[in-house]
Amino acid sequence: MRQGMMVAVLVCTAQVAAAQELSVDRQIVRQCFENTEIGALYPPCLGQASGQCQDQPGGSTTIGITECILAETAEWDAILNEEYRATQQANEAADTGGQSPVMDRSDALRDAQRAWIAFRDADCGARYAMWQDGTIRTIVGANCTLTMTAQRAIDLRDMRGN
Repeated sequence: MRQGMMVAVLVCTAQVAAAQELSVDRQIVRQCFENTEIGALYPPCLGQASGQCQDQPGGSTTIGITECILAETAEWDAILNEEYRATQQANEAADTGGQSPVMDRSDALRDAQRAWIAFRDADCGARYAMWQDGTIRTIVGANCTLTMTAQRAIDLRDMRGN
């Protein structure tokens, strides 16, 4: 089962690598993140950057759409990593400040993040598999990763009470 998923990812990656170089405006993604309200489950601006990318030559093909979604996902992933580091720093400060002798916040977040990554990959892999007989599978899988990554970045920010 795991090997089949790896093959699907490699095929998707090869198709995207063969596509024309498409890019997203990173600032659109950053503004989307910054303008998403505390507690929001889904940023209403999600997909704007990849939508604009699809207007570029080659961006409206299945491979182009997937590449645009993956380009937006890469920026959301960068934000997620920044938010994870900031939340971990806040947790470490609280842990060493003696605010909670019961549990180590840093270890708990690290474990949760590892579990979340495994869940995201499995869930998006399942969605990809559901559409394995059509070319839409790459778009479905990429969109799943985009959505879940953006939601997790927001969750991590909100954990700090910002």
